[in-house]
Amino acid sequence: MKAAIVQFKASTKKEDNLKKIISFISKAAVKNATLCAFPEFMMFYTNSSQTPKQLASLSETIAGDFVTTIAKSAKENHIQVVGSFYEKSRKKDRVYDTSFVIDKSGKVISTYRKIHLYDALGFRESDKMASGSKIAKPVKTSIGKIGMMICYDLRFPEMSRSLAVAGSEVLVVPSAWVKGNMKEEHWITINKTRAIENGCYVIAPDQVGNIYCGRSLVVDPYGKILLDMKKKQGIGFVNIDLNKVKQTRKVLPLLKNRRTDVYPTLKA
Repeated sequence: MKAAIVQFKASTKKEDNLKKIISFISKAAVKNATLCAFPEFMMFYTNSSQTPKQLASLSETIAGDFVTTIAKSAKENHIQVVGSFYEKSRKKDRVYDTSFVIDKSGKVISTYRKIHLYDALGFRESDKMASGSKIAKPVKTSIGKIGMMICYDLRFPEMSRSLAVAGSEVLVVPSAWVKGNMKEEHWITINKTRAIENGCYVIAPDQVGNIYCGRSLVVDPYGKILLDMKKKQGIGFVNIDLNKVKQTRKVLPLLKNRRTDVYPTLKA
């Protein structure tokens, strides 16, 4: 099955980004992709001067205009969409960084609120965001059972392993990976590692421009990079073959060879 991966530079204007998103969905469908995956913060770019209160005022619910418009486009184009948005939370002046999966009939079939906030390397997402409290169960799509992660989650192997053990064949990771010393090297290495150690595909659409490095990736279950979008805005396509997941997990049975009976014996 063919997956479309979108890499673009989000502006600070929600309406402008939404127009771009709808256009990308249409282009993906024309090329016969069955799923279109977008980066983190596709709703709008939040600069450092934007206050937590301002961000919260621009956030929406899952039933708001932003996701509803995307769902309508998914239905019209008969395509599945993975995206993200700033979701309203009950916590004052805080939002959730939430990803969603929409099926080809326009129904939201899964949501995931980012659990690992990027409080590192000089950033503090927790100043504007609230963390989620659970990992979303893998959900069936045209390209296989997908497990949802978001950006910084990639640095925590426990999460991808939990999703793989729960049945994920593909990890989809909307991201906005910040530029910096060794950051692109970290990005590429971590995406490859998550694919290799779990014997699954990793699809990681990334923001480009502003403070983000681009390099949207698709990695196969054996660690081969199938797509690297470098610094270009646009849409890339990759064929996902679930037989590769089965074959890789057969010859390199890492999930099967784990010693969960022994690991707890190590005391801190």
